[in-house]
Amino acid sequence: MTRIAIRPCPSQEAELLRQGGVHPVLARLFAARGLNNPAELSSELAALMQPSGLLHIDRAAEFLADSIAAAKRMVIVADYDCDGATACATAIRGLRAMGANVDFIVPNRFEYGYGLTPEIVELTAREKSPDIIITVDNGIASIEGVEEAKRRGIDVVVTDHHLPGDSLPDARVIVNPNQPACGFPSKHLAGVGVVFYVLLALRAEMRRRGVFDAQTQPKLDALLDLVALGTVADVVRLDSNNRILVAQGLKRMRAGRMHPGVAALFRVSGRAAHTASPFDLGFALGPRLNAAGRLEDMSLGIECLLTDDETRAWELAQQLNDINLKRREIEAEMQDAALLHLDDFQPADSTTICVYDDSWHQGVIGIVASRLKERFYRPTITFAPAGDGMIKGSGRSIPGFHLRDALDLVSKRAPGVIDKFGGHAMAAGLSLRAEAFEHFCAAFEAIGQAWLTESQLERVVETDGPLEDGCYTTQFIELLDGQVWGQGFAPPVFCDEFRVLSQRILKDRHLKLMLEKKGVRYDAIWFGHTDALGERARVAFRLDANEYNGVTRVQLLVEHAETA
Repeated sequence: MTRIAIRPCPSQEAELLRQGGVHPVLARLFAARGLNNPAELSSELAALMQPSGLLHIDRAAEFLADSIAAAKRMVIVADYDCDGATACATAIRGLRAMGANVDFIVPNRFEYGYGLTPEIVELTAREKSPDIIITVDNGIASIEGVEEAKRRGIDVVVTDHHLPGDSLPDARVIVNPNQPACGFPSKHLAGVGVVFYVLLALRAEMRRRGVFDAQTQPKLDALLDLVALGTVADVVRLDSNNRILVAQGLKRMRAGRMHPGVAALFRVSGRAAHTASPFDLGFALGPRLNAAGRLEDMSLGIECLLTDDETRAWELAQQLNDINLKRREIEAEMQDAALLHLDDFQPADSTTICVYDDSWHQGVIGIVASRLKERFYRPTITFAPAGDGMIKGSGRSIPGFHLRDALDLVSKRAPGVIDKFGGHAMAAGLSLRAEAFEHFCAAFEAIGQAWLTESQLERVVETDGPLEDGCYTTQFIELLDGQVWGQGFAPPVFCDEFRVLSQRILKDRHLKLMLEKKGVRYDAIWFGHTDALGERARVAFRLDANEYNGVTRVQLLVEHAETA
């Protein structure tokens, strides 16, 4: 079941924002998202939280500055997704600009597992013989890997943002806003955001040592296109600090000041960089980078972000695009199979979904879990074979069900069922023996039964209520597009009652509508939906500027509608 709800909006906060000079409708939207101080709207770099708030960041800066001075060999070990790729490229570009001897390694995720495993340490030592390993977007759970590195005399610097387990690796230094005792106010930095902060602290340390001054120091703001891309693609919460990083990156993209690989990804996905939006980063560029890590290995993606040669960047972007097309085909087949498995699934009887198929590709299970979660609105984990009698699962959750905590509870209640696990509230991964699958499903469902209420299993389309009459304009859409919306700072969705003047089905898949309110007509489209509406409808919608034959008109993108 789906219902439309209206976000509560504290009128006092909205009034304060209005008095601070914010557009009245924007003031209402911001206040409903918990923003009450006009200062939080600043997207200037000067408003960014100071690196010194991150636990151990000064130690990391001193250690890296010493290591650069001693010409130590550094190797970056990255995660396999877009956040990992952008974090790796950011680290390499930033460290090289400061004189570091730094390389990276991208092990195949299917062979070597997730994080800094002992096997990856062994491979890195053999192929790169580093003095120092720096993890980006991983490492907080890599206790054995760090031990193996120490055994080989390699120092490890962990930079990560994932939630830690009960104990931390014994690394030389750990920078992670989510480690115990870290008082950094923004707990939602992506992996690439953490790396960017480490670079800021390192540059300050090197200035203090007289290596650079304000004129000669590397310009780290040139990395913000990478930081913005990784932050949006990793779907971390866009709190005020992350919104600054994203706004600054988008500003650079729109001005054409971005790395050749980022420009090539815009071009290959048919998006215009001069109107770059968080949507482009999350749904066009991000998936093309992610596809490499899902199906092959992420070195193509990282190379695309590292090259300064436009021709090479374009070749790599085209390869990434081809891999993404292949990923889509595999995903469609897996989704069809998943729906067959769930043929007799009764939402009334189950609070969770677990599906395993021995023909599935483990690089794509996360996307399939995401699609099934959207469809059935249940915490969902999909599993694929991982060799040696093991299966690997990737899960996606719904609000109110903390996925990593749920897995932690399964591992405590049913010891030995889960081999290993990690992740966040909304997404997590795990591995287990194939014969433990049924046992795991039952234990996971028991937690769903205990934690989830009926109302939590009902999809709610949160809206901002009716849109003021004078705002159905392209000018107002431009005003909305000038803000950074995303995870935890939801894009505006309005809702109102309209008369349905006409409706027809487009391409067998979409419902095209002509709606009317107070004598004004509006074009609307409901993608992926073909059921007809009654003559009056309550419609939840986003505003869209639709360009056709050189004329731009406002159209309503329907999120949900019900006969009124």
